[in-house]
Amino acid sequence: MAEAAAVQANLPEFSVSELSLALKRTVENAFGLVRVRGELSGFKRAASGHLYFALKDADAVIDGVCWKSTAGRLRFRPEDGLEVVCTGRLTTYPGRSKYQLIVERMEPAGIGALLAQLEERRKRLAAEGLFDQGRKRPLPHMPQVIGVVTSPTGAVIRDILHRLRDRCPCHVLVWPVLVQGDGAAAQVAAAIEGFNRLAPDGPVPRPELLIVARGGGALEDLWAFNEEVVVRAAAASRIPLIAAIGHETDTTLIDFAADRRAPTPTAAAELAVPVRVELLARVSDLGGRLLAGGQRLLDRRRDLLAALARGLRHPRDLLLAKAQRLDDVAARLGPALLAGVRKRGERLARAAGALRPAFIARQIRQDTRQLERLGARLAPAARRRLDVAQKALDAAGKLLESLSYERVLERGYAVVRRRDGEPVTSVTALKAGSAIDIELRDGKAAATIDGAKPARRREEDAEKQGRLI
Repeated sequence: MAEAAAVQANLPEFSVSELSLALKRTVENAFGLVRVRGELSGFKRAASGHLYFALKDADAVIDGVCWKSTAGRLRFRPEDGLEVVCTGRLTTYPGRSKYQLIVERMEPAGIGALLAQLEERRKRLAAEGLFDQGRKRPLPHMPQVIGVVTSPTGAVIRDILHRLRDRCPCHVLVWPVLVQGDGAAAQVAAAIEGFNRLAPDGPVPRPELLIVARGGGALEDLWAFNEEVVVRAAAASRIPLIAAIGHETDTTLIDFAADRRAPTPTAAAELAVPVRVELLARVSDLGGRLLAGGQRLLDRRRDLLAALARGLRHPRDLLLAKAQRLDDVAARLGPALLAGVRKRGERLARAAGALRPAFIARQIRQDTRQLERLGARLAPAARRRLDVAQKALDAAGKLLESLSYERVLERGYAVVRRRDGEPVTSVTALKAGSAIDIELRDGKAAATIDGAKPARRREEDAEKQGRLI
């Protein structure tokens, strides 16, 4: 027991931090720079831009970290299931007692891995219908405004502008974006959507055609144009879009979603606009053909008119024939008028002879009998009319008599009038000392008012008397 206690007393004592730091130094010094191959798992991008993931194979797992400065230089987009080769330094994370790989370089484990990922994504997006031919729209023949999504520096934009200027100058709007590396896909998608959001009549003209272009490069360099966000933005664009990514042999997923694919950026410019010189030549040729066709038509119509004119008589001959017929009719007009007058005189004489005295006497007798018949019917009708009027008059007299105020006087009522003959209808119209006439059934009597009480007051008095009783 004493010997064990002596050995325990000789062991150095570490704090947790000291031990963790010693382990960190040991791991970093023992391994230094390493190169590890494995499959990405649990990949996530923090808000700070750092990448956190795990590398695994069939038997083991190791954590990995890729700082933001390194992540921005990656030529492809990492995701779960992708096999990669990472180069970095092995270290420990004392806060969790774990070791991890600080990645300084990451690349796909082989071109086959990227192609497999690309094929899987292509099939998935194709199943959604984003690559259907029915979605593709024709390009405008001669756009006035073209939007170009590419890097503002480099040969691509210069080649496009130069080719457009040579073929058919137009207004070009350039939306500068990154064409590779971290954030490139998001910028390209935002540029496509931004062009589509421009108002047709806004201060910045809305393009009639879009060109998304990038120069050649390796598969990893072109990977931004295989990203799903870019493909969906191209498929949703309401403006016809030409994809010109890489060289003729390069193929990206945006090529399938675009309305047209150009093998190179220069070819995209050639697809976008026609050759102005060729258009002018064609217009000139069509103009010449139009003039020649018009001249030939005029010549044919002139020949046809001449042929028709040869088959017509001269207008002078037609006029002379009509003048001769007019003279003939004028010569026959006078005798024809005289003959007509004689014929109508004879008809008048025959009609006058038909009016004999016996005919007139017979007509008078007929009219006299008709008058006698009408006179005989008039007297009874007049008597009946007078009888009806007499009965109506008698009824009206009886009604008037029944409604007369004299009948009311016979029942004990009286009519009160002022001396001027105007009837009195209200007590308020009478004043003390007023002279009145009272008409009764059998005559009139004069009276003088000594006082008047309104009807309301009389009613109040009556009400009081009724309560007293």
